[in-house]
Amino acid sequence: MQPMQHQMMGYDRAITMFSPDGRLLQVEYAKKTVRLGNTAIGMVCSDGVLLVTDKRIVDKLVVPEAIEKIWQVDDHIIATAAGILSDARILIERAREKATGYRVTYDSPIDTLTIVKDLCDLKQYCTQSGGLRPFGVSLLIAGIDEAGVKLFETDPTGLYYQYKAVVIGEGETEVEEILHKEYKESLTLEDGLKLCIEALKKAIDAKEFTADRIDAAVIRTKTLKMEKIGKERIQKLMK
Repeated sequence: MQPMQHQMMGYDRAITMFSPDGRLLQVEYAKKTVRLGNTAIGMVCSDGVLLVTDKRIVDKLVVPEAIEKIWQVDDHIIATAAGILSDARILIERAREKATGYRVTYDSPIDTLTIVKDLCDLKQYCTQSGGLRPFGVSLLIAGIDEAGVKLFETDPTGLYYQYKAVVIGEGETEVEEILHKEYKESLTLEDGLKLCIEALKKAIDAKEFTADRIDAAVIRTKTLKMEKIGKERIQKLMK
């Protein structure tokens, strides 16, 4: 049976209703929303982990520095997103509360996987409860803890995967092809940043691609602290 027939029969009107071929259409629509979102790349490197994302400035009167698309969850954990960013903001606030509560309770930093599982539990709950809709956002969550350097992707269904390098958003196809060819575990953060910026440049119209469009951050294994990458450094890497 074709998807359009399913829609006409109302199988996409409720999140809890399966179509005859076993699909939750509202969840699939949420995944399509992610594929229309800004491109975001995550990469594990030899000396840390990084996130790079397209700010997608929609108006020349917007102040580029005011657009934040990489968020700090804890000192050692950062995140970015593709899809409905207002949904992402709610999830990030939840992650921050979880991380703060963990420090207060156990007097130690939370591990990355615990954050990921907690957010995915909420995402999954929203796929099986009437009156709700799925979160229309995928998150990339990067961190360094006692278990090592970690990079996860979470999708609207509540699934999560661990990656060495990953991309989400509208440029996924083009950037993923570049990552498969160019990524190596031996890359330093500097090399990784350059590769991510080059990949974004190919995925985005070159005429519109400037340093103002890029938001980037790293966590180094030596410091275990988030470090935002400034505009001047990004400009140098673009040359």
